Parts: sequence; C-alpha cells; structure tokens
Amino acid sequence: MVDVSKYRNMLLARQKELNARLHEIEEELESHSSKDWEELAVEREEDEVLEGLGASGQDELVKIEAALARVDEGEFGFCVTCGTEIQSERLDVVPHTPFCRDCAATHA
Repeated sequence: MVDVSKYRNMLLARQKELNARLHEIEEELESHSSKDWEELAVEREEDEVLEGLGASGQDELVKIEAALARVDEGEFGFCVTCGTEIQSERLDVVPHTPFCRDCAATHA
C-alpha cells in the first residue's frame, strides 16, 4: 500500500518550490528596461529561455494539482488508465504521475 501522506508532502513541497520559481521568472521578465538594442536582443533571448522554463513549471503544477486532487479523492497511487497500483519506486521519482509504468509507455 502506498504511503499517501509521504507523497502528499512531496507534492506540496514541489508545488511550493515551483510557485516560488515561477514568481521569480515573472519578476525577471518584467524587470527589463534596457534602451540599448544589443542589450534588448540579449534580454529577449534570455526571456525565451525563461518563458520555456515557466511553461514547463506551469505544466508540472497542473500535474501536481491533479495528483493532489487524486489524494483528496482517495485515488492516489492507482493508475488512472488501468487501475493497478503504481509502484512506490515510480512515485518516488515522479510523485505526480497518473500512470503505472506500462500505461505510461503507451501515453508517451
């Protein structure tokens, strides 16, 4: 049986970490005020990287929120596709995963 409280704490900690990082990214994106064209070009390139990181973080947050909803519904730790229990080794690496190893391979 999966230790739901362990994974709930992991999910909440990661959620807090991502929210802080996304806030930092947002502040960085809003802080550019250079008037020099060369500096603006460099800042824009950096912005693209930051925007990519932000999108990735937002995607992970959505998955974490879905996992926390499964915790609240008593469905956490079970594959949403086939219903089998997800191995704790898999949850240790990707605690927000909704799929067992076999179903994840088909959804990749």
